[in-house]
Amino acid sequence: MSNTTKIKIAIPLAEGKLCMHFGHCETFALFDVDLEQRKIIGRVDLTPPPHEPGVIPKWVAAQGAGLILAGGMGQRAQDIFMEHKVRVMVGMPSETPEALVGQYLAGTLQAGANVCDH
Repeated sequence: MSNTTKIKIAIPLAEGKLCMHFGHCETFALFDVDLEQRKIIGRVDLTPPPHEPGVIPKWVAAQGAGLILAGGMGQRAQDIFMEHKVRVMVGMPSETPEALVGQYLAGTLQAGANVCDH
């Protein structure tokens, strides 16, 4: 099996659910996912560095993430993710990270409005 079937998905969390403003989250859940088998292979929760402009997107990219699911995110952060080849999906609902990854794998995850105003 090739490596292209695996991806790491980052989800910012607060109180165990997706944090609506990714820069103010408590932790990030990082899921290793097999796209071919549509299943989660592993999960690690990490505490991000303190919130400062540009720091967290670079940190998430350094963890090997290929996709971030977020509620709201400023344009500068989205641009930094794109520079690091991390795909961004905003407007995600405040659900458990397992539910979001499950919906992503099933092809049913719906993006809503970006709830960040900067």
